[in-house]
Amino acid sequence: MMKGYKHYSRLFLFLALVVTFSACSKKAYVFTSFHEPANEGLRMLYSYDGYKWNDLNRIFLKPEIGKEKIMRDPSMVQGPDGVFHLVWTCGWKGDRGFGYASSKDLINWSEQQFIPVLQNEPTTVNVWAPEIFYDDVKKEYIIIWASTIPHRFAKGIEAEDNNHRMYSVTTKDFKTFSDAKLFLEPGYSVIDAVIVKKAKDDYVLVLKDNTRPARNLKVAFSKQALGPYIRISEPFSGLLTEGPSVVKIGNDWLIYYDAYGEKRYAAIRTNDFKNFKDVSAETVIPAGHKHGTIVEVDRKVIERLIK
Repeated sequence: MMKGYKHYSRLFLFLALVVTFSACSKKAYVFTSFHEPANEGLRMLYSYDGYKWNDLNRIFLKPEIGKEKIMRDPSMVQGPDGVFHLVWTCGWKGDRGFGYASSKDLINWSEQQFIPVLQNEPTTVNVWAPEIFYDDVKKEYIIIWASTIPHRFAKGIEAEDNNHRMYSVTTKDFKTFSDAKLFLEPGYSVIDAVIVKKAKDDYVLVLKDNTRPARNLKVAFSKQALGPYIRISEPFSGLLTEGPSVVKIGNDWLIYYDAYGEKRYAAIRTNDFKNFKDVSAETVIPAGHKHGTIVEVDRKVIERLIK
């Protein structure tokens, strides 16, 4: 009897491993990207493990809106209905909004739209690096970005036309948007923030302290996606770093970022956002890749893109 029990136990374990492997093998990742000087449009990388990335080496969406008609910092999320939503920086200065388009397959895209967000703030210098996040609690999309409104905040280290704060809007349908609100005021210039859902009622904000000479990455914490975010950490990256992109791989989180001071793309691994380990040597990032968002997708999505 015991012999038969052991046999079935081993069979059960084997089947469990097969199911687990099959589930994992269906996972893949896309990494939105652009190349300088950002006038070509949306690029994408793909990976099956989140560490080794390949360039699909084509333009998926050419920028058509904004005063400068550029596409920087493309941020993307896949909604619960399977639709991909993309936002991006469409101008260095002068635009009081960001670009938006959607797609069901990452190949065919909707008409591009300019989403005005600070139209009631005439002195707004810029709208940089919009980052999109789906809040599965409130069933809405959150877009956060960095803007400078001169003389709005206490004079810090930065010049008045470079004294950024983070703002936000929400939407359920990308047709109507909430009024823009101040999202993060850490008391200094801040840009490139990314919302991460770590667990239920446990959110992390990865952000760039944009003050001189710091210009490095930190984290903050909240019980809600929209904040408030508190307990801003000491920097976990070196100087002259920006553009964090976060993805969960197994029980760990990888934070990719542009270590532009060293002219390289870097990666840090953490499982608690308190202890960080540089794992750049374990990753492969194609040359020319710049600031984007990592989205977990079904492997079939990658297969279609490759074809």
